[in-house]
Amino acid sequence: MDVGLTDRVYLLTGATRGLGRATAEALVAEGARVVVSGRSQESVAATVAALGGEERARGVVADNAAPETPGLLIAAAQQAWGRVDGVLISVGGPPGGSLTDVTDEQWTAAFGSVFLGAVRLAREVGAVLGDGGSIAFVLSSSVREPIPGLAVSNGLRPGLAMAAKTLADELGPRGIRVNGLLPGRIATERVAELDAATGDEEAARRRSIEQIPLRRYGLPEEFGRVAAFVLSPAASYLSGVMLPVDGGMVRAL
Repeated sequence: MDVGLTDRVYLLTGATRGLGRATAEALVAEGARVVVSGRSQESVAATVAALGGEERARGVVADNAAPETPGLLIAAAQQAWGRVDGVLISVGGPPGGSLTDVTDEQWTAAFGSVFLGAVRLAREVGAVLGDGGSIAFVLSSSVREPIPGLAVSNGLRPGLAMAAKTLADELGPRGIRVNGLLPGRIATERVAELDAATGDEEAARRRSIEQIPLRRYGLPEEFGRVAAFVLSPAASYLSGVMLPVDGGMVRAL
């Protein structure tokens, strides 16, 4: 099935590794062009090269929490290809810890990057999108149920999901779709770090797998294909949806 991505242009934040990188790879494989961001010049340059060089990808060194980041990404796409068709907003995971241990400073920093930075990106990119534009937030299964040891994510992600739902209502009349993706246990560096933080990475992995009906962690490319479809014109009547990509792990509807 042709999902209509040829020559369309997408912005992807946090796309030098993990789920953002996998989505960029899926988009480029289907003929799209991408602007990827990350906080390291080295990782951004390596990602652009891996995606096929400047004919297919451009890179921007930027932090989601910085107010100037949306403008930098939009300018890079417009200067290279004269258009912006959508954005995947992926942010790094907030610090772990219990609610009783997380400090005010950690909450404030996480709010700036995980919540406010994501809302700012969606608002400013949404302002330049036209009919058929698409915004997708990479959220977490913590939108539906809390994850032990990730109090900050449990607090911020559900609010960001509701902000995305609200934005879908606001931008829908202009033909712009807004959706959220809720990854479960996908085999990324971030999930490996979380498993290792328990003190016994293999035991943590086994416990998680027991809760997944498919009995395995997902692959980044499996998430990437779903995200690319959700962003694509083929998903033209999909909006305001929080879509789990979790192998059936979350028990809530």
